[in-house]
Amino acid sequence: MKRREKNQGGCEEAPAKLADANGMTCSRDADGKSGLSKMRVMGVLVACLMISSVFFSLSVVLRDPPSDGVPPDERVLELNAKSRRETGSVEGTSHSVMGSEDKLLGGLLATGFDEDFCISRYGSVSYRKASGHKPSPYLVSRLRAYEALHKRCGPNTEPYNRAVEYLRSDDGSPKQFMGCKYVVWISFSGLGNRILTLASTFLYALLTNRVLLVDPGVDMADLFCEPFPNASWFLPLDFPLKDQFHGFDQNSGHCYGKMLKENSPDVMNKMKQPSFLYLHLVHNYDDQDKLFFCEDEQSFLKEVPWLIVKSDNYFIPSLFLIPLFEEELNNLFPEIETVFHFLGRYLFHPTNPVWGLVKRYYHAYLSGFDEKMGIQIRVFDTGTGPFQHVLDQILACTGRENLLPSVDRGRSILPNSYSHKSKVVLVTSLSLGYSEHIRDLYWENPTTTGEVVSVFQPSHEEHQQTEKQMHNQKAWSEMYLLSLMDTLVTSSWSTFGYVAQGLGGLRPWILYKPENRTAPDPPCQRAMSMEPCFHAPPFYDCKAKRGIDTGELVPHVRHCEDMSWGLKLINPSND
Repeated sequence: MKRREKNQGGCEEAPAKLADANGMTCSRDADGKSGLSKMRVMGVLVACLMISSVFFSLSVVLRDPPSDGVPPDERVLELNAKSRRETGSVEGTSHSVMGSEDKLLGGLLATGFDEDFCISRYGSVSYRKASGHKPSPYLVSRLRAYEALHKRCGPNTEPYNRAVEYLRSDDGSPKQFMGCKYVVWISFSGLGNRILTLASTFLYALLTNRVLLVDPGVDMADLFCEPFPNASWFLPLDFPLKDQFHGFDQNSGHCYGKMLKENSPDVMNKMKQPSFLYLHLVHNYDDQDKLFFCEDEQSFLKEVPWLIVKSDNYFIPSLFLIPLFEEELNNLFPEIETVFHFLGRYLFHPTNPVWGLVKRYYHAYLSGFDEKMGIQIRVFDTGTGPFQHVLDQILACTGRENLLPSVDRGRSILPNSYSHKSKVVLVTSLSLGYSEHIRDLYWENPTTTGEVVSVFQPSHEEHQQTEKQMHNQKAWSEMYLLSLMDTLVTSSWSTFGYVAQGLGGLRPWILYKPENRTAPDPPCQRAMSMEPCFHAPPFYDCKAKRGIDTGELVPHVRHCEDMSWGLKLINPSND
């Protein structure tokens, strides 16, 4: 290896250029030295200009600081954050699509959660228009009080352990339980039904000062974040009665309806307080089960430490007909049609995997349009769809109600002077055929208004698969996406649509249920309120002890548009 030699300046000869500690540069030849001298001069000039610019900026800032008193560096960060909110960040947790945010929803939500653990809790507000409804101060205060109760009496606390021990040691001897009382919700039926029944059971817990505990079933923990701060709502796996949940029915020994059927009121009044009772509120319940909605029975139930509830119904409308709860409900919900709207937004927050489905689909297909419309299609006909009469009904409804523009089949293109407003249509259905037909209609023909209509459908599972995790995650994400739309068309009898309209605070156009595979005329009707329908209400006057039309008792509980025997809550002013 040839040894390097040093030149007269003391620099090594091998490198083309090398800076020494004094900043001087050595080169192999005189030409290199001359070129570098020129570069040094230019470098000095540039440095001087940069230094003078910095001093000038500082002098301006010090002489005239920002009027709001925010330091310059913080002002830059603030402007950058504002820019991100206005332009949107696909993966950030604070993407603001709609503008100013109230992440606590007017006090509905509590603080103190780890935002990264459940991004949707505070992040979903960025994807909605501001709600026109505000929770009452009384509802907010009662929710905070409930959270304190749940923290004190929830799973693995001393009061909970005492209550479980009382349940285990029930030997039939008369004794009074003085601790916290509970209502346990059994995971049962399809996802839409579960959401509606869980909201109903929570309201019952709120009205009776009970702690709500949730049977996680096979997938509840994969779908929903914990709604209460610093405490879980999920029932521990070692709960003594958990293995019996699947077998609870009207013939179970602790079924309250069966006890009423087999015992006279006098016997019931003398009966010792049971450690638990099972409430069968499923659609096939009988007259004795329905006595749950009578005030006298509530007086008996309030002393029972554990109530186990199984239901596939949104039974809140009938709670409004129990005089015992009337004043409290009026204080909680001065605007009566907001019950599920507020309870749903309080309780049901998609887990991060589900929220990822929502965000990715929203940004890929739904953002950036002038208007967003959802069409939720549930077909009860047997056979393989799509069905022409269902498609005809959808197009008739959206056309007559001016929800979608008509098309001009006689022209291939319209002049540039027409409107170029854009509208996106989100279709949810087990079948892909309906969205394909609507998409092709607006691709193959221009609209008479010049509007551009885009049509998308996230999934098409062909048939309901209630027990599959990914199926339910997609279903929950699609309910949530529908709730983000500006307008909504839903199908009769569908709890899927009920959830979407309630979360979104939307009064949908409801497609009437077709008969004999014929599109009904009129095809749809605007809902009286955003509230879901109670499909199997009792028709019984508890005081007179006779049958009665419970849809005619009070102005705020009426029969549903899509199910004539069902009940729903409305604001009387909307009637």
